[in-house]
Amino acid sequence: MAEQGTVARLIEVAKAEIGVIEGPKDNETKYGKFMKANFQPWCGSFVNWCGDQAGVKIPNTVYTPSGAAAFKKAGRWYDAQVCDPEPGDIAYFDFPADGVDRISHVGIVVKDNEDGTVWCIEGNTTNRKGGSQRNGGEVCKQLRAYKKNKKGIQISIVGFGRPKFKGAAKAESAQSETVSQAKTCPTCGQNIK
Repeated sequence: MAEQGTVARLIEVAKAEIGVIEGPKDNETKYGKFMKANFQPWCGSFVNWCGDQAGVKIPNTVYTPSGAAAFKKAGRWYDAQVCDPEPGDIAYFDFPADGVDRISHVGIVVKDNEDGTVWCIEGNTTNRKGGSQRNGGEVCKQLRAYKKNKKGIQISIVGFGRPKFKGAAKAESAQSETVSQAKTCPTCGQNIK
């Protein structure tokens, strides 16, 4: 088992849930029960449940636009078109032509394919053709796009929230310290390595 509070632990928890199906009633899950939102669409409840089990703090994202707004307010939001997503990022979706013109789904990035696509683990979706991507009733691993890609996968991710993971603060601090210690070129003002 990976260490609590880490990216590895969040992904480990999410992977263990692949194949879980809601029920017996529509939108009835342990994830919804945990978030006190049972019998409601549960993709956000799934993400929050995984975060809790992994010891990773994720803003309440039961209502997906609120989760995205919380990441934006915290300065931990990255627009899809300019982002290099990382495992553990929380992906927010707006599926084109689904009749809901806003963020309406969320999942956990497990791998960036570095081609405009990522693998995500999502609750309340489906792998079945023609099934609802944002209310499909099961936990699935999905290939999703955040930029134009050669695979022709429809772009549905609008942005990513990046939780603070255990050990990540040290890496961020070391990176900013290295940048602040860099020498500056007196002519152009750029950092010299």
